[in-house]
Formats: sequence, structure tokens, C-alpha cells
Amino acid sequence: MKTLWTPWRMDHVTGKIQKEKGCLFEPETRYSSDKSCLLLTRTKDTIVLLNRFPYANGHLLVAPARHVPCITELTFPENAQLMEMIKQAAIILKKNLTPDGLNIGCNIGATAGAGIADHLHYHIVPRWDGDHNFMTVLGDIRTIPEHIEVTFDKLLPDFKKINTNENRYK
Repeated sequence: MKTLWTPWRMDHVTGKIQKEKGCLFEPETRYSSDKSCLLLTRTKDTIVLLNRFPYANGHLLVAPARHVPCITELTFPENAQLMEMIKQAAIILKKNLTPDGLNIGCNIGATAGAGIADHLHYHIVPRWDGDHNFMTVLGDIRTIPEHIEVTFDKLLPDFKKINTNENRYK
């Protein structure tokens, strides 16, 4: 039998993590990317973060920069930029993590499952054949094969190219 050690999750599992001030999708950093808050890129219209508590390795959160709870409140340009960022994020995930598929979606409203209901965001979850096992079903535990900081470092160069190549980005 092998032992799976994930001590960084204990505070989350026991509910001891202090709630972040402000909105997760509006980090206070002045940079367009910041490893301390798992910010891969921030543009004039969008933000991309690695999910700190992922369903699978490389689980991204993509949100509009403007704080709105529903897609019906986005302007046409905001929606277009958000969809383009989701597309670019999918390309980057496919290139760097080579998943067999992707789940892309959003939950609008707490009743629909949105953990952060007041700021619209999409989840992009890479999937691999056979990537989940009995741990999730029996132990209510997810196993992530790569440390989140390694994944961040792997994805960051391509997200930085987005910022470099587009003048409209911060």
C-alpha cells in the first residue's frame, strides 16, 4: 500500500482556512500574473486563475474582470473577450498537459452550484482516460498527480505570451 500525503489540504478539509478578503477574481496584486494567488493572467476584460482546490490537475477558473453574477449582465465585447480567453486557455491546457478531453462550464447562482455566486466564472477541467479512481468515491478525496506550483510554472509562459501579444491586455 502506498501513502498519499497532502498536508496542505488539512486547513481546507477542517474549515480552518480564513476567508479571503475581497473577491477571488479581483486579486489585489498589481501584476498581470502572480504565483502567490495562482493568477496566470489578467487582461483588461478577463482573469485566469488555477483553482486552489482542483477537481483535476490544471483546473482553471476564467472570469470577466468586471464583477457580475450572470452572463446576462455582460456586454457583447466582454462576452466576446471572455469566450476568447476560454478558447486560449483550452489551447494552452491541451498544449502543456495533453488531456484526453476538457470539461468547460459555469454554474450561475448558488442553487446551481456556484461556490462564488456573485462573480461569474467558468471552470475548465482537463480530463484524462482513467484519471479518477476509488479515492474520490470512497474517501471523498481527490488525487492530483502534479503539485499546483509545478502546473502553474508549466502554464505561465503561454499565458504571458497572451499578454505580450495583445496591446489591449494589461
